[in-house]
Amino acid sequence: MKNLLKWPSFVLVLVLSLALAGCSTGEESTGSGGGGGDDNTAAKGTIEQIKERGKLIAGVKYDTKLFGLKDPASGEVEGFDIDIAKALAKQILGDETKVELKEVTSKTRIPMLQNGDIDIIIATMTITDERKEQVDFSDVYFEAGQSLLVKNDSAITGLESLGGVKVLAVKGSTSAQNIREKAPDAEVLEFDNYQDAFTALKAGKGEALTTDNIILIGMQQTDNNYKLVGGNFTSEPYGMAIRKGDSAFVEEVNNLLKSMKDSGEYDTLHEKWLGTKPE
Repeated sequence: MKNLLKWPSFVLVLVLSLALAGCSTGEESTGSGGGGGDDNTAAKGTIEQIKERGKLIAGVKYDTKLFGLKDPASGEVEGFDIDIAKALAKQILGDETKVELKEVTSKTRIPMLQNGDIDIIIATMTITDERKEQVDFSDVYFEAGQSLLVKNDSAITGLESLGGVKVLAVKGSTSAQNIREKAPDAEVLEFDNYQDAFTALKAGKGEALTTDNIILIGMQQTDNNYKLVGGNFTSEPYGMAIRKGDSAFVEEVNNLLKSMKDSGEYDTLHEKWLGTKPE
């Protein structure tokens, strides 16, 4: 302080003014919590991001006949889930072609949604309480049930036949968890996707494959040497998954489902891909 008092008064005033200005700026910045461009972008709702980008990015399956299957010859991905994604793009952007389809698996779909790689999951995803802790769901858009796929000459008739049997399932699916609970004496082998699991079944690496009945029906349609057995032993309500807390986008998706059902478009898609109108 003694040294400061020796300075000319105008210099002292300048030093003190700069010091006070620096303190004031620091407090203001802390109080505002940042507010940079990246933060503003992250704070935007999904619908706003879709409109600014000019396309919807949907996470879909590439290996699930009837719901989302990529044709190796044409490169096109087709199925019930794909048509719903197109309908959502049309509702938000006025053009069903303004959709980018990104492949997801049962294991990768939630991380991809949380990381912002996709806007929505439309991929035969069962609504569960555990998943509700990580994502928000739309209303149910399809009701499935878990079953078993075996060779036509298999002695397996249902869950009661699985003691000591190798059962194939997909990583990250509810099916793998369910089969361990309902057939604890079975040996469960997990694969990255349905195509790998079905290939393993055909190669004799297991005696049964388990997942939702409608997915197994799609596999059976590609190879009639296999049959479904055991009926449906779970309830698997499918929902579209949305980032946690984005209630506006949940409402938008639910409005789409309602309008599709009211107009008959949902029944048309159901019959187109699954062979019958919904009950």
